[in-house]
Amino acid sequence: MLTQDEELWAKNLPQNVETLLASTKDPLADRSDRSKEVEVKDRDKTKVVSYRVPHNAAVQVYDYREKKARVVFGPEMVMLGPDEQFTVLSLSGDKPKRANVIKAVCLLLGPDFFTDIITIETADHARLQLQLSYNWHFDLKSPADPSQAAALFSVPDFVGDACNAIASRVRGAVASVQFDDFHKNSNRIICSSVFGFDDKLTVRPSLRFHQNSLVISSVDIQSVEPVDQRTRDALQKSVQLAIEIPTNSQEAAARHEAERLEQEARGRLERQRITDQAEAERTRKELLELEALSAAVESTGAAKAEAQSRAEAARIQGEAAVNEAKLKAEAQKIEAEGELDRLSKAREQELNYKSAMDRLEVEKQQKLAEIESNRFKKLVDSIGADTLQEMARAGPELQVKLLQSLGLKSTLITDGSSPINLFSMANGLLGALSQSQGQ
Repeated sequence: MLTQDEELWAKNLPQNVETLLASTKDPLADRSDRSKEVEVKDRDKTKVVSYRVPHNAAVQVYDYREKKARVVFGPEMVMLGPDEQFTVLSLSGDKPKRANVIKAVCLLLGPDFFTDIITIETADHARLQLQLSYNWHFDLKSPADPSQAAALFSVPDFVGDACNAIASRVRGAVASVQFDDFHKNSNRIICSSVFGFDDKLTVRPSLRFHQNSLVISSVDIQSVEPVDQRTRDALQKSVQLAIEIPTNSQEAAARHEAERLEQEARGRLERQRITDQAEAERTRKELLELEALSAAVESTGAAKAEAQSRAEAARIQGEAAVNEAKLKAEAQKIEAEGELDRLSKAREQELNYKSAMDRLEVEKQQKLAEIESNRFKKLVDSIGADTLQEMARAGPELQVKLLQSLGLKSTLITDGSSPINLFSMANGLLGALSQSQGQ
């Protein structure tokens, strides 16, 4: 804060510096823009003057009290002291180059290019206008020493000085050659004049200005145009002749080649025609031989064909009869096999039927026997074993008693139609014997 004895001090800058500081152009992106800004905002002169140094650029600040300058390399922010001022660069611009066209505070270190238009005159007084483009950069060590940094700003207009030096070299080199030679070897002449030769008589790769370490790395010839109208017409005519001569020579060569090819084609065609005629005669001879042979074959072929046809007819009839007999035999065989198959199937079905009926009859008798057995068993069970025993014993006892009453030991009564059951008679005898013994 200010005390009672202090006040703000206003730092005044030159008008061109004020304009450059207030400009909104980017020193790198808008370096080729030549439009002038009309509106300039007023700066607060009591504030610190600052400037942003872009990358790969340098700004020189001179202190008038200390009588010395300092160089600031970007990217960096420069703030001016009370007695410091920016060094304003006034460079050449436009095509051809004019002095004091570009005003700048920072110096771009490149690589970049600038273009110039120069007028030259050959040894045969042909005046030409060249448009040349030069690639350049400042060759600095990193970090740069103070003496090398100060040398950057030792040349106020390095663009104009470099263009003038290169233009004088080109004019001197072109003045010693003829127009035709320059027209054919313009690139070699200009590059050798700009860069010069080394100890081995080869063109140097670059041109170096030792005052400010500026290096021209290459030269591009963008256009070469004659200044005089007569020279321009003569050059156009020369170019047309240069184009017409190879064209005419190529046309003549093509015409001769076409004629040669035509003659070769005609020779091949004639040779082919003769070859075709010989081939046609040979084919005609073969045709006559074939016609004679066909006539002989035709005369002898009729009888042979008739005999062959008869033999073939007889053979066909015999084969047909044989085939017919074979077919009849096969038909009879098929019929016999079919009848046999039918009979065997009928017998088989009949046997199956008989076996089924017998099986059913056996099952029926088995079931009847089972039913009779069950019935007899149930009857015996219902009567009882004791009852049956008594019933069995009642008959013989009665008979024994009857016989005993008659005074007979044994008797057998039968007729001629009734069979005699010897087993029953024996049982009777045995029964009577047992009873007599019991008595």
